[in-house]
Amino acid sequence: MQQTKQQKRTRRHSRIRAKVIGTPTAPRLCVFKSNQHIYAQIIDDTKGKTIISANDSKEKKLKKLEKAFNVGKEIAKLAIEKKIKKVVFDRGGFKYHGRIKALAEGAREGGLQF
Repeated sequence: MQQTKQQKRTRRHSRIRAKVIGTPTAPRLCVFKSNQHIYAQIIDDTKGKTIISANDSKEKKLKKLEKAFNVGKEIAKLAIEKKIKKVVFDRGGFKYHGRIKALAEGAREGGLQF
């Protein structure tokens, strides 16, 4: 039986989540992308709370890669303000290229370490 893209992503994501856990010292940077937008959250899994979130819904007239890079920089800026410098990256089952990679590079450029 052939699996759909969504089923493959769900399997990859569950495999990643078995290993990647956010702690208070190094919370999890979780990424989700839809066809139009990209979302990022910093989550403390011990409390089950979202600390910071950012998305590209405010930005218009940019390409998707540029929006993703800006979301990475924005989430890094907000994290630095809350004294979070180190995170673990959760790519959400998506392959590490394109918009996911651009968001990660933006977060690294903004000062996050992972």
